[in-house]
Amino acid sequence: MNVRHATREDAAAVAEVFGSVEEAVAGHPSSLDAQAVLGWWQTISFETNTWLFEDDGTLVAAAFAQVHGDRGNGGGAVRPSAQGRGLGTRLVEVMEGRVAEEGAARVHSWTLAADERASELFRRHGYREVRRFWEMAIDFEEEPPEPEGSIEPFREEEAPAFHAAIEEAFEDHWEPHPEPFEDWWARQRARTNFEPSLWFVIRDGDEIAAVARNEMRTGAGYIGALGVRRPWRGRGYGRALLLHSFREFRRRGVSRATLGVDAASPTGATHLYESAGMHVEHEEIVWEKVLG
Repeated sequence: MNVRHATREDAAAVAEVFGSVEEAVAGHPSSLDAQAVLGWWQTISFETNTWLFEDDGTLVAAAFAQVHGDRGNGGGAVRPSAQGRGLGTRLVEVMEGRVAEEGAARVHSWTLAADERASELFRRHGYREVRRFWEMAIDFEEEPPEPEGSIEPFREEEAPAFHAAIEEAFEDHWEPHPEPFEDWWARQRARTNFEPSLWFVIRDGDEIAAVARNEMRTGAGYIGALGVRRPWRGRGYGRALLLHSFREFRRRGVSRATLGVDAASPTGATHLYESAGMHVEHEEIVWEKVLG
């Protein structure tokens, strides 16, 4: 078994390994692609915090980890054909060890809810379930309804205000991770699928009341962030941005959109997405372990 660190060029292969687990567990092809993996890796240190396991030249397992504040975040997957050989345990150990070295007091990782084998692995290693998230999708069989209200395109000169609106809208989110504008903007511009013409705002006078940050992925549009600031909630702004995003995706030639959402969202986001015709494709469990 050859173990090495990843590079950006490995993103597609890593997406295929993670996708193979989803396909085996959920019974449908995965929509995960290289763009999603590069999103996970945007702030990663490749030479210290990524691990690829190759058997006779074939990638059979992959993991990565990084620290935000006192919390380490890690993700790993073992190709179904390579399971039962102790690779899952090895991934958990390398992720934990690395974030502990970087000073994390606890670590989070995730599994598909239907993957009982992976869940049992985390339980054996002292993890407990702390949250669930949904991956939701919609296929446009016809033109999505036209939204009400005035929706405007994002302008790059207002990037700081756009970022501030996202930060405020997600203050209620579970385990928020505030990020300085300069870091956030650098990350956005570094994305290979950075497309600000897919970002939209709703204004109230000079104030940005609600925002949507979207991107294109393989075969689908992806809603990366949709948020309404507290004073403007309850006015239908979230629905308007959602429908507008659907219509724009369809105009650009795709008939499918996806997003991720906290299953226990305190803002009622899950109800909004379901009422707009989205459905849950799979559920993920976030696992936590206190270190040391």
